[in-house]
Amino acid sequence: MTALNCSTFAFALLTANVFAQPALAPTHSRSTNEALLNHQFAELRNSPPELYAFLLRMPKGGDLHNHLAGAVYAERFLEEAAKQSLCIDPRTLSIVGPEGENRCASGDVPATRSLNDNHLFALLIDSLSMRDFVPGSESAHDHFFAAFEKFSAVAHGHDGENLADVVRRAAEQNESYLELMVLTAGSAITGIANEIGFDGDFDATRQKLLQRGLEQQAKAIRTRVDEMEKARVQALACDSEPVSPPCRVAVRYIFQVLRGSPKESVFAQLLTAFILASSDPRVVAINFVQPEDSFTSMRDYHLHMQMVDYAKRLYPGVHISLHAGELAPGLVPPEGLRFHIREAVQLGHAERIGHGVDIMYENEWFETMRLMKERHIDVEINLTSNDQILGVKGKDHPFPIYRKYGVPVTISTDDEGVARTHLTQEYQRAVLTYSLSYADVKQIVRNSLEYSFVPGDSFWKDASYGVRAAPCGAGRHTETCEKFIQANEKARLQADLEDRFDAFERDRTHW
Repeated sequence: MTALNCSTFAFALLTANVFAQPALAPTHSRSTNEALLNHQFAELRNSPPELYAFLLRMPKGGDLHNHLAGAVYAERFLEEAAKQSLCIDPRTLSIVGPEGENRCASGDVPATRSLNDNHLFALLIDSLSMRDFVPGSESAHDHFFAAFEKFSAVAHGHDGENLADVVRRAAEQNESYLELMVLTAGSAITGIANEIGFDGDFDATRQKLLQRGLEQQAKAIRTRVDEMEKARVQALACDSEPVSPPCRVAVRYIFQVLRGSPKESVFAQLLTAFILASSDPRVVAINFVQPEDSFTSMRDYHLHMQMVDYAKRLYPGVHISLHAGELAPGLVPPEGLRFHIREAVQLGHAERIGHGVDIMYENEWFETMRLMKERHIDVEINLTSNDQILGVKGKDHPFPIYRKYGVPVTISTDDEGVARTHLTQEYQRAVLTYSLSYADVKQIVRNSLEYSFVPGDSFWKDASYGVRAAPCGAGRHTETCEKFIQANEKARLQADLEDRFDAFERDRTHW
């Protein structure tokens, strides 16, 4: 069974499981259970450990902002480095390749030593993540982003195994959907771009890239997706156990454009991303990655949005989520905080905004928020990441301001391995910091599927989640509704989430 067919089969079994369940409890019973939980939840806010236990068991829908490389915990990287006979540079506390066949360079030590030397192991975990970080010779921002280079020797080439690890953890967190930023263009596309160059003429440059085989390069990346999916299925034994919790987690991918690259490379990467996302249903969107505050990212930001605008007109069906506003005062000059989110929305066609931290420093913040509310543009909130990288937390974070002005929000992890967090902790942090009610949390969870890029129509009439879509208006388990759910993947995931909530709430009210 191919990876794609296995995924489809798992969804079919998921649907069968949904429809095999007893009819939903009467609306009155469901609302009573939710009201009881709202009361319990207020008490749980006074006991973080109990709140954590509650949130761990609670269905959490999807994680929409998650970088695969950053989602892997350092312990796994060290174990994999030992298996591959890689080495450790004890001076930089990095994982590096051998100088010769299974031979470490002078001064380096075998990675296997890290698993038998507790002191070295601890130092490496701290180096490859934000664990126990104390600002000194480097800032938290720099330490965070430096970690990716330190484990790059082992991270690349094992996307399938890393994916399985992240999906397994998602299942343990009671998540049902992941959108992972993982794909990049690769050196072949960069090489073509460097040869062609970029003179500002989008049409002419695109034609040159197509003549040099850009579409064929996109097909090659599709083969990488096949391989990654196959490795995930094998690692999780989804061929033999397709309804196990990890195999029931639906996974889609977002193509990453490296915004710190030269103009010609960014343009080639972006076109590749749109070509792939328009032709492979597993690749549901494009995004820009790498630090937004870097010199190139800041200098070329407007140009990048123009490039997205151009590509979107060529491939109108491709979804767009953009890192925008992952900035804070002092990180860049004041004028650098004035327009990124607005341009991502107005020029970059963003359907979701990643981070959006500097919104209140933008010149037209109110108009931007109004537009985001009207267009139902979701903000992917990453509380731990924003605290660690930007030093923005608590009252300084715009999370409650977005909610105040009616902008949709979702809660996500960003880089859970590097940050040493996971989705339950992110919800716990949001609840404790902003005194969210159970109803608030439930709405945010529902948002994670409503604003996902999974194909198909919604189970809901609108994002108030009070009325089901017309085919299900007469009842959740009517023939018309069942046909609708079978035909629409998004509705299928949302219906399953509602069943999970009902079961969770019935169970919790009897604790």
